[in-house]
Amino acid sequence: MTAATHDAPALAARAALELPYTHVEDIFIDGAWIPARGTGRNPVTDPATGEVWGSVPDGTPDDVDAAVASARRAFDAGEWPRLAPSERAAYLLRIAEEVEKRAGELSLTNTRENGSPVSESAGAAANAAGIFRYFATLAGYLERADVRAFPKGGGESVVRREPIGVCALIAPWNFPINLVVIKLAPALLAGCTVVIKPASPTPLSLRVIIDAVAAAGVPAGVVNLVTGSGRLGDALVKHPGVDKVAFTGSTPVGRKIAAACGELLRPVTLELGGKSSAIVLPDADLDAMSRVLIRSSMRNTGQTCYISTRILAPASRYEEVVDMVTATIAAGKQGDPLDPDTVFGPCATESQYRTVLEYVESGLAEGARATTGGRAASLGGGLEGGYFVEPTVFADVTPEMRISREEIFGPVICILKYDDAGGAVDEAVELANNTEFGLGGLVFGQDRQAALAVADRMDTGSVGINFFASNHAAPFGGRHDSGLGTEYGIEGLNAYLSYKSIHRQV
Repeated sequence: MTAATHDAPALAARAALELPYTHVEDIFIDGAWIPARGTGRNPVTDPATGEVWGSVPDGTPDDVDAAVASARRAFDAGEWPRLAPSERAAYLLRIAEEVEKRAGELSLTNTRENGSPVSESAGAAANAAGIFRYFATLAGYLERADVRAFPKGGGESVVRREPIGVCALIAPWNFPINLVVIKLAPALLAGCTVVIKPASPTPLSLRVIIDAVAAAGVPAGVVNLVTGSGRLGDALVKHPGVDKVAFTGSTPVGRKIAAACGELLRPVTLELGGKSSAIVLPDADLDAMSRVLIRSSMRNTGQTCYISTRILAPASRYEEVVDMVTATIAAGKQGDPLDPDTVFGPCATESQYRTVLEYVESGLAEGARATTGGRAASLGGGLEGGYFVEPTVFADVTPEMRISREEIFGPVICILKYDDAGGAVDEAVELANNTEFGLGGLVFGQDRQAALAVADRMDTGSVGINFFASNHAAPFGGRHDSGLGTEYGIEGLNAYLSYKSIHRQV
């Protein structure tokens, strides 16, 4: 160990890593890693240290053309769409096994790319494998005969569920593995072929998934991967050889994709931003809430689309809630994301770091009270160049403040007060619904029926009662500015199907 790494254990930990991919020259097309057409490069930066540790090709329109042509051939003339769904399901099960074999390299690559603590990224492989296995169970749904009689008699319709075609799958940087897999698994089961474009900050972890797909024996051309900047995604969205687009990312980018797909009459699934609320009912068990708070409201250093970063606390217990939230967040360790004890890592990119600090400053300027955090974090041991913001709790937040209305996507929680005189929760529900988004939400309360009644009144795609978790078997999607369509569940599979009704007399 050199003197430099002795004084900088974070750098020593990184020097000791053996990752399968760092600086690469190729993309995956037609079942093989091939050199990219252009000479441009995109760096991969470790947000915990600020150092560039990898790079990938900055793809060109020619790369997109080649990838789409490969997927098109595999769909139009290949065996994949013509296999029985149960045969495709067998491939999904093999992919799941291969992903699990690569759990360590997947986790560490993910963490180096976006700073997700290993306590978070260590579960990525198991979660991805679980998604593949769940969708494999839906093969019977696709194989089941669907014959519908004419309501007035005299005929019937045979309803066919057919793969929609070549799909462009565009991923974000916050959960680069699973937010691709939740598109890839149903697309493959349906019989589609795909071109994957990862977010430019996180292009290397997806290569591990591609390796698992190849090891499982998926035919050439069914899955393709290109890397590059946002303009490459734009070219893919608008490509004439693409039949469907699935995108997870920011609402502004989602609007542009929706506009392009609307012009082309191209089906699109959009999972976008959120500004979700946790309604704390007057009877809430705050000790129990504290145990799930970070997972539900600041997961992945606050860089999670559905988390409830607005805590709506009853006036009768407001200071209790502020104290509990403050103590819980302040107790979470911030540090090197490679440390298993780290709870809060860095912001994933320098740009996001600056955005989060701007929001923190706006909250202070508008009169919010930082009960913990409220500034950039200063860490040592090799993390001096990292993009760390102190986990921040704002109390005395009012609905019109920017930090209350806009998605921050960083380690910031806002606590608002609602009038619960007489046990009323009407103002809480009004505040929860008073955003442009509608993705997640929470209700904390000991009376399960009362909590369910409040959840039913929330205008959002998902609500958790006393905890939040995604269920692979249940639809997940947003309302309003949080997106279009759904993922997960049988509904997520249906997004990759086209329907044909064959009418016949009986």
